[in-house]
Amino acid sequence: MTIETIGDTKVRARPAAVILTPGAEARIADLMSKAPEDAIGVKLSTPRRGCSGLAYSVDYVSEANAFDERIETPGGLFFIDGASVLYLVGSTMDWKEDDFTAGFVFDNPNAKGACGCGESFTV
Repeated sequence: MTIETIGDTKVRARPAAVILTPGAEARIADLMSKAPEDAIGVKLSTPRRGCSGLAYSVDYVSEANAFDERIETPGGLFFIDGASVLYLVGSTMDWKEDDFTAGFVFDNPNAKGACGCGESFTV
């Protein structure tokens, strides 16, 4: 637990909504090295789609939103959509690659179920 002092008040620092593994941070750095000129970072959101209701979406972002969570990584800024934070708190985001697939993988303790193909989840 990290304690921060603001004025005379000690405040417990709020943990990041999502934990990024070294693999995820490396992939964010790779994405930012190839990003469009106007991109300021990468953003995770959970749009409504798929057979279970919500899906993970990672996209470039060109402007910061005041309600988004912001995580500074060695390779660039990582944002979490403010409306998605409640679905993601406590999650771990990793990057996995093998001979046949590559993509971000999420360990989300809030997910109560997922569709058979793994494309979407429900809370």
